[in-house]
Amino acid sequence: MFRFWFDRRVRSAVWQAAILAAFLAAIAWLTANTLDNLARRGIQTGFGFLTRPARFPISEGFLAYEPTQTYLRAFAVGLLNTIYVSVLAIAAAMVIGFVIGLARRSLNPLVRGVAASFVEAMRNTPLVVQLLFWYAVLTIGLPSPRAALEPAPGLFLSLRGLFFPWPILSGWAIPAWIALAAVALSVGAAWFGRTAGRVPIPPPRVIALGGLGLAAASGWVVGASVSFDRPALQGFNFSGGATLTPEFMALMLGLVLYTSAFIGEIVRSGIDAVPKGQWEAARSLGLREPRILWLVILPQAVRLMVPPMTSQFLNVVKNTTLALAVGYPDFASVIATTINQTGQAIEGVLILMAVYLVISLSVSALMNGYNKRIMLVTR
Repeated sequence: MFRFWFDRRVRSAVWQAAILAAFLAAIAWLTANTLDNLARRGIQTGFGFLTRPARFPISEGFLAYEPTQTYLRAFAVGLLNTIYVSVLAIAAAMVIGFVIGLARRSLNPLVRGVAASFVEAMRNTPLVVQLLFWYAVLTIGLPSPRAALEPAPGLFLSLRGLFFPWPILSGWAIPAWIALAAVALSVGAAWFGRTAGRVPIPPPRVIALGGLGLAAASGWVVGASVSFDRPALQGFNFSGGATLTPEFMALMLGLVLYTSAFIGEIVRSGIDAVPKGQWEAARSLGLREPRILWLVILPQAVRLMVPPMTSQFLNVVKNTTLALAVGYPDFASVIATTINQTGQAIEGVLILMAVYLVISLSVSALMNGYNKRIMLVTR
């Protein structure tokens, strides 16, 4: 009667079903117990609060926002701030990390020692400590707006932030659309020609320069102009131009320098992992060291760098939640304020987890696709 139990596949399926059922039962019990406790304490549940007025300000953001708008609008502002900081920090950390990685392999002992000291100092100091350090430097170590530093004409640095001129484009809408359409058509034509085997795709710099030239020519025809809104001291602060707040700069400095140390080690180890015979073979062909690095070594090293680099990109996205330490209104900061006001911590944490999960999975998918594209295929 129980002969089927001696089948290994049957036993495996039964045990897996039992474990899954126990897990789901535990989740159901925790959910029911949580809802019962919240009801006893008079705490509302659900996501209906998203359509209620937020009634708290957000100091900076890309979307227009007023405290009378909904929590959902506030979440959108915080999310865009998080994505903006993540993209900028990843790009800047990549550039600095690449330079640090090359410096770690320098034949000059001074350059190599400075790079190694930077890496060890950044990697062995908690990120939150670095954020607080940079915030203190920017808010305590800098002068007031009336005594602001002016490292360049029209550029002012004070404890209120960095103020700089911002271009105002007048009449450039039509030229911009014309240039974008021309670039899109040229890329499409080049792609079609490449796939059809007729013409090679033009270099990206040719397409970019052509688009800029077309925009400038069409702008001159329609009489477009460019002016600058320059910051000026009025009272106790500057007005006009654009501003980088101390909170934003402290967050960027901390994230970029901290992450660039790890990326620098990834670059160094990726280059060192390429067999030395590749260097010797390139030298025997008469190539110089810079061309050997760019044409021979780096294309092979990139394949080794992508997996650990993906982990660092994900760390940047998740580390943006530390913006709360310096007062920058990222998504996690907006969620924390919402929880304090509404008391709906479970819903807030669930939204926070879901958003960061989607962002992280998106970054992983992009990097995995790139990794698959450059992977060596053996036939």
